[in-house]
Amino acid sequence: MLKDRSSDTIAAVATAMSSSGIGIVRVSGSDAFSIVNEIFESKKKNFDLRKAPSHRVHYGMIKDGEEILDEVLVIAMRGPHSYTAEDTVEIDCHGGVLVMKKILETVIKYGARPAEPGEFTKRAFLNGRIDLSQAEAVMDVIHSKNDYAMKSSVSQLKGSLSRKIRKLREDILYQIAFIESALDDPEHISLEGYEDELMEKLNPMIDQMESMVRSADNGKIVTEGIKTVILGKPNAGKSSLMNVLVGEERAIVTDIAGTTRDILEEQIRLHGITLNVIDTAGIRETEDIVEQIGVSRARQMADQADLIIYVVDGSRPLDENDDLIMNLIRDRKAVVLLNKTDLKTVISEKELSEKTGLDVVAVSAREETGIDQLENKIKEMFYEGDLKFNDEVMITNVRHKTALSGALESLKMVKQSIENQMPEDFLTIDLMDAYEKLGTIIGEAVEDDLVNEIFSRFCTGK
Repeated sequence: MLKDRSSDTIAAVATAMSSSGIGIVRVSGSDAFSIVNEIFESKKKNFDLRKAPSHRVHYGMIKDGEEILDEVLVIAMRGPHSYTAEDTVEIDCHGGVLVMKKILETVIKYGARPAEPGEFTKRAFLNGRIDLSQAEAVMDVIHSKNDYAMKSSVSQLKGSLSRKIRKLREDILYQIAFIESALDDPEHISLEGYEDELMEKLNPMIDQMESMVRSADNGKIVTEGIKTVILGKPNAGKSSLMNVLVGEERAIVTDIAGTTRDILEEQIRLHGITLNVIDTAGIRETEDIVEQIGVSRARQMADQADLIIYVVDGSRPLDENDDLIMNLIRDRKAVVLLNKTDLKTVISEKELSEKTGLDVVAVSAREETGIDQLENKIKEMFYEGDLKFNDEVMITNVRHKTALSGALESLKMVKQSIENQMPEDFLTIDLMDAYEKLGTIIGEAVEDDLVNEIFSRFCTGK
C-alpha cells in the first residue's frame, strides 16, 4: 500500500537553476517554519521563526551546523494565506546554481522531502485555494508566447472560466433538483408546463456553451501561434519579408531567382500576435530537381497553414506562376502583399484584389513599410473584436474543450427528449451528465489519475 505523502513538508528551487541575481528555495508544509528555523540565523538576537508573524521578511544567514551557506532573506507565510494554503517559507538567496543546490540539500537534510513536479500548485488545488482550471492557467501563464496568450491565462487564473462553469452548473443543478422534487412530491410540486419552461432555460445555456467551444479555435491560435506560410514567385521578396518580420537576417537574400530551395521556419511576435512563419521556395515551373522538391514542399506546407501570405513583386507583371499560386490560395485564409512599392509598380492594388478576391496590403520589405497594416489585417482575420479578457472567456485548453463539447451534447439530448415527450426522469439523466462533465473542468468529480497527470507536466518548483 502506497504511503500518503500529502502531509509531508516539501521543498524545491522555485527559480531557474542558472546563474542569476536571486534564487528562491520554497518550503511548504506543517513543519516548514520549524525546519527553516533550524538552519536560519537571524541578525536579531533570540529570533524564532516559529513565533514570527506572517508575511514578514527576515534578514540573516542560512547555516548547516557552523557552516554559513549564504546571506539570505526569509519570507514567512502562514497558511491558509499562502500559495499552497499551507505554512510556507521562501528563502531568497543569491542566484548561483551551487548555492541554491546546497540550501535545498540542507532543507531536505533537516526534514523536508524534494517536491514532485507541480506539487506546490497541486496542494493549492487540493487545499481549495484554486480550482483545476486555475491551476492549469498557472502553467499557461509560464508558457505564454505572446501578449494575448498571457492575458487570456491571467484572466483564467483570476477565475473567469471558473465563474462561468460554476454558474452553468448551478443552473443545471437547480433543474435537476426541481424535477426530482416534483417526482418525489407530485401533490405539492407540479410538472405541468415545465418542459416549455425548461426549454427556455436550456437555450441560453446551449448558446453560451457553443460560443465557448467555438472560441477554442481562436484559443489554439492564441496559445500556439498562427501557422503562417509565405508564398510567392522566386525573387518576389519573400525572404526579405521574413527577415523584416524576424528582425534579423535569417534568410539569404540575393537578386538571383530561386535562392531559397528549402523551407525556413521562425517563431516571431508581431505586436502581441505569435506567427509560426515558414518561408518557402519560390513557386514556379522549373527543370531543376532540387528546386522542384522545394516547390513541392512549399505546396505541402500551404495545405497545412492557418494563414498564407502571398507576396507579389509589384515591379513585374503577373504571369502563369502567379495564376498557379492564386489557385493554391483560393478559399483559404490568406492575405496578399503587393511588395516592392518603393520601386515603380506595374500592378495596382485594385487589379490584384480583383484577381485574388482578397484584400491587398501594399508593403516594401526593403524599406520596411506596411508591416503595421499587415499586423492589423491579421488581427481582423483571426480575432473577433478587441480581446480584453475581462468577462470574455476563450477556451485554450483541449481538455476543457472536450468536456464542454460533451456537456453541450448532453444538453442537446435534453432538448431532444423534451421534443420526443420523454418522461421527466429521462431528462435528469442527461442534465446530470452535463453537470458532471462541466465539473471535470474545475476539478470536481475528476479522477485522481487525471489530476496527477496534469500536475506532472509542471516544473518541479511550481
